[in-house]
Amino acid sequence: MSHFSTLKTQLRKREPLLQALVDLGYLPQEGFTLVRGYRGQTVKAELAVKMNEGGDIGFRWNESNKAFELVTDLDLWKQPVPVERFLAQLTQRYALNTVITATSQEGFEIAEQKKNIDGSIELVVTRWDP
Repeated sequence: MSHFSTLKTQLRKREPLLQALVDLGYLPQEGFTLVRGYRGQTVKAELAVKMNEGGDIGFRWNESNKAFELVTDLDLWKQPVPVERFLAQLTQRYALNTVITATSQEGFEIAEQKKNIDGSIELVVTRWDP
């Protein structure tokens, strides 16, 4: 019998989380949505990615941790990578989007963005002061 699992994250802002999901090729739905699991079981989430195969991927706000938590039925996880790797990739894209937004607000522009062999991402930002 399957059940929903909840995994804590450090993902605190909605917009970079949405963009990170899009960057990874997912189409997130906003608003309270039912996340589907084993035999039609559901749980509510604020963000969801509906999957054609396996269980859906959801994110709900945890007020005590002030962060989104991932909620899914791990027994139905059909993603191309294990859930731990998915969270690592998602967190990396979230951090990248957060840095890009913050640097843009400070007047910086991305001069170069490079993905290294080890999977890390290198950014070079510039700003011209008059």
